[in-house]
Amino acid sequence: MAVRNAAAGGRVGLSMAAEPIGRTYSEAVTSLGDLCQSKADWRRTLLERRRAVPETTRSADSSALCAGVLGWMGDHGVRTVCAYVPVGDEPGSPQLLEDLRTAGYRVLLPIVVRRSPLDWAEYTGPDSLAPAGYGLLEPVGDRLGPEGVGQADAVLVPALAVDRRGVRLGRGAGFYDRSLPMAAPEAALIGIVRDEEFVDELPGEDHDVRMRAVLTPHGGVTSLPV
Repeated sequence: MAVRNAAAGGRVGLSMAAEPIGRTYSEAVTSLGDLCQSKADWRRTLLERRRAVPETTRSADSSALCAGVLGWMGDHGVRTVCAYVPVGDEPGSPQLLEDLRTAGYRVLLPIVVRRSPLDWAEYTGPDSLAPAGYGLLEPVGDRLGPEGVGQADAVLVPALAVDRRGVRLGRGAGFYDRSLPMAAPEAALIGIVRDEEFVDELPGEDHDVRMRAVLTPHGGVTSLPV
């Protein structure tokens, strides 16, 4: 899949404030907002729709997401990336972690620590993962502490939906809400969703940490806000 970037070849850094970090987007996105009002409405509707997605579509979407993010990272000089191991119906796949690692990127994965901000450790291959709470797979290497997210040039963030302003809807546990404020100011925060989950507007608060881009299977990386 071709990834269209407005600043191809640029380094992820302070210059990102002046230039979009992905393609721009101007057309209408979805009408899901006509069906949902509260965050609970959005979560219920989106989770129901994810459960109905055929496995063949999930597999194709995962391959497209891998191609999209690898193409974007190659154009933006990323060296360290925070990623995640998908759980249940979340977009993405463990193969993305291997693709990132074999492409030479340093990959950090989250570790859930009760109600604290996420801890982080390096992914060094499938054998470096072990089962953990909430049905997760987590890295077993040396922990970097919650501040480990600050080492990343890009942070791939799981989401139920992302809107055109960069507002992200998560599952409600708040792990990323507590962790993303510790990301480097120049880091690209990229929400990963299915195409129909990139929406016009979500319920949001002024203190929400906004995504700087969204990655979808067919849209690639789109700079936010749009």
